[in-house]
Amino acid sequence: MRLLSLCLASASLLAPGMALAAPFTPLTIFQHAAMPVQVLILGLLAATAAAIAVCIRKLLQGPSLAGSSAFLKGLRLGGPLAGLVGAAFGTLNMTIGLANVKTVPPVAVLAPGWAEIASLILLGLITGSVAVIAHWAVEARIDRAVLGE
Repeated sequence: MRLLSLCLASASLLAPGMALAAPFTPLTIFQHAAMPVQVLILGLLAATAAAIAVCIRKLLQGPSLAGSSAFLKGLRLGGPLAGLVGAAFGTLNMTIGLANVKTVPPVAVLAPGWAEIASLILLGLITGSVAVIAHWAVEARIDRAVLGE
C-alpha cells in the first residue's frame, strides 16, 4: 500500500499539469484570456445587455419614437466584427507561440486557445443576433406607430 502511494505521489510530481488539471468552463476561459480579450468579452456582454435594455425601453416608450435605433443598427454588424477581431487576435497569439517552440505541443495544450477563439466568435454572433432581433422589434413598433395599424 505504501509503495502504491509513493508511485502515485511521484507520478503527480512528474506530471504536475495532469495532477492539477481542471475542466475548462466559460469562466476559466475568461480568467486565462489576455487582458485585451477580457476587455473585449466584457464589452460584448455589455453591448448585448445594452441592446436588450434599449429594445425594452423603446418598446415601452409608447408613441414617442426618438433615438437609439442607430445603436442597434450599428451593433448588428459591429458585434460579430468585434468577436472576429478578438478571435483573430487570439489566433495570431497562438500562431506566434507555435512558431517559437521547437516541438509541436499536444492538442490538450492548444485546446484552451481554441476554446477562447470559439467563445469570442460565438459571443460576437450572439451580440449581433440580439441586436438584429431588437432592431427588428423596434422597427416593427415604429412602422406600426407611423402607419397607424
